[in-house]
Amino acid sequence: MDLNQVTLPVTGFETAYQFYGKIGLKPIVYSQGRYARFELPSGGSTLSLHAADHAMPPGVVIYFECDDVDARYEALRASGVEFLNAPRDEVWGWREARFKDPSGNELRLFHAGQNRRFPAWRLPSAGDL
Repeated sequence: MDLNQVTLPVTGFETAYQFYGKIGLKPIVYSQGRYARFELPSGGSTLSLHAADHAMPPGVVIYFECDDVDARYEALRASGVEFLNAPRDEVWGWREARFKDPSGNELRLFHAGQNRRFPAWRLPSAGDL
């Protein structure tokens, strides 16, 4: 099994559509200003946007993995993306920079290396999936 896509509710659909293009996602579907789907720069997963009439409560956080968080952070800041924090090393072993999309959805740039799938606290029963 693999993760195919995540669909986010967004307010201000056109603003959200432009934002996800700005951070490097490639639009592959656009439907009447209510739905869009993007391919990520690497891997096979996609991200969809669906127009919402009102903001959704916080809860979901989307992590975008990149090899060089600091360089991606600087490039996105230069293009006008505002971050909640500069890249930092978290206690769980990931380097992260946090930001939000125009609808308030929480996003992270991160790099975890081996800690992504094999942290020291990985369950023994997880095996080598």
